Amino acid sequence: MVALARKKLSWSVLSVLIVLSVVISGCGQSNSADNANNGTTNTGNAANTGNANKAAADSADAAERKITHAMGETVIKGTPARIVVLTNEGTEALLALGVKPVGAVKSWTGDPWYAHIAKDMDGVTVVGEESQPNLELIASLKPDLIIGNKLRQEKVYEQLKAIAPTIFSETLRGAWQSNFTLYADAIGKKAEGEKIIADYDARTADFKAKAGDKLNQKVSVVRFMAGKTRIYLSDTFTGIAFSKLGITRPDSQNGYKDTFVEEITKERLPEVDADRLFYFTYETGDGKGTQMEEEMLKDPLWKSLNVVKNNKAIKVDDAIWNTAGGVIAANLMLDELYKIYDIKA
Repeated sequence: MVALARKKLSWSVLSVLIVLSVVISGCGQSNSADNANNGTTNTGNAANTGNANKAAADSADAAERKITHAMGETVIKGTPARIVVLTNEGTEALLALGVKPVGAVKSWTGDPWYAHIAKDMDGVTVVGEESQPNLELIASLKPDLIIGNKLRQEKVYEQLKAIAPTIFSETLRGAWQSNFTLYADAIGKKAEGEKIIADYDARTADFKAKAGDKLNQKVSVVRFMAGKTRIYLSDTFTGIAFSKLGITRPDSQNGYKDTFVEEITKERLPEVDADRLFYFTYETGDGKGTQMEEEMLKDPLWKSLNVVKNNKAIKVDDAIWNTAGGVIAANLMLDELYKIYDIKA
């Protein structure tokens, strides 16, 4: 009986030990399962976060913006990466905003680009000229945005917008700042564009404030071209800049009817006399612009001008002071004016 009791006790102890072992094992498995579930959940959250970020980025890239321009409204999706630009001032706008176009019209002078932008235009395809862009070549570049101008390319707008979303500025003369703002908005760099314009305006205000009595000097602007001599007035690239800077023209030029230019003959050279005179020459490579410049500068009437005798007639670069017509040229011209007027920037 004692032996039997001991045997039953041993089985009871063994049973308890087995039960405890199962419970402990179950708890361990439960904890492992919980840890595994936690790990799976964390991984899922990270993946979900990554997917959400990617979705947000994709959404930004795919975001649509409606741009109002000279030809109506154009919807632009995301941030354009392959841009073709069809004006010289538009090319400068893109470069100033840190964007190199895939295609651009040739500079009016230069081979093919103006000297002051040539280093930044390496690898850019020439797509004709402002007055005659090459539509087939533009299409071959597969642009996602085309920037042009109504004054220059209105006749081919429909063909251009069939290639890619196209926005046009209204005009060119005296409009580079408003055009620049349009282009910056179109490529998704509105804030950057506003800062660049604000910085330029601040520089012009600084020049005007520091120039003081020097602004009492009257200034003429003359351009020599093939068979032509012109006085450039207020509604020109230089004229708009001078207005901001407080630079005024001789009283003798106030009566001109055309606010753009006054074309003069050799006999009218005395009309360009002033306290200061800036002249530039539009030379396309055939020598005719240079020939006109030399002819005028050798004329006794030119040599008799007070501004010439006082060594205040200064030759400047045609591209920077007139033809390029963009934000880079505007700032380069201002750099020169600081030096010419002996004003510390």
